[in-house]
Amino acid sequence: MKPTSKKIIKSVIDDLFVTIPSGKIDMRDDRTKEFWSVDIDSFALGKFLLTQDIYKAIMDDNPSAFIGERLPVENVSWIDAVHFCNKLSDILGKEKCYSVNLETQEVVLNAKANGYRLPTEAEWQYACQAGTKNIRYGDLNQIAWYKENANNQTREVGQKTPNNWGLYDMLGNVWEWCSDIYDETVYGSYRVFRGGGWCDQERSVMATTRRRSHPFSFKIDDLGFRIATNSKK
Repeated sequence: MKPTSKKIIKSVIDDLFVTIPSGKIDMRDDRTKEFWSVDIDSFALGKFLLTQDIYKAIMDDNPSAFIGERLPVENVSWIDAVHFCNKLSDILGKEKCYSVNLETQEVVLNAKANGYRLPTEAEWQYACQAGTKNIRYGDLNQIAWYKENANNQTREVGQKTPNNWGLYDMLGNVWEWCSDIYDETVYGSYRVFRGGGWCDQERSVMATTRRRSHPFSFKIDDLGFRIATNSKK
């Protein structure tokens, strides 16, 4: 994608989204053995992982280790993903979802803003499971790129079978940053990422697997993101 105008960018971004219906999701943390439920309002989520062509068009940069326009962008920190969301919102005249203070490393989410953001962890799992309680939405080789079939690299988005809501690569290919802090009392500002990546064993590539790391300094070649919004328009 080589967008040259706001109109082209808007067309590409609008076509990216799938509307996710409202509902409820049951969550768990295998580390703490905690269980909780979250009500989900309808929102829109990118049908694909954020690709390098779109990231470069907005940020004029491509930090990825594996280069290809339709490969997922990776080697991005959580704050890189936040900056992308805010810049895209600004370009398209929408309200930014994040207020960022780089000096204090404080980031505040305005969940009601009409701009672009990362999904919450609950939204991500709810969208991944697509109305079920299953740890996967199909046979792993059919739905995901992981250690056994990825040939030691990321793969172009959209090649595997999507889930029932039309979302691709929710499992495998690259992990996905979410908006949420993982556990502030234990891990401070660490943010959640979900979904498993190209170098993970089968046991890690599940809708319920939770990981976390530092939002400003951690970036790796199997971690990217997809974008969400409260409204497509």
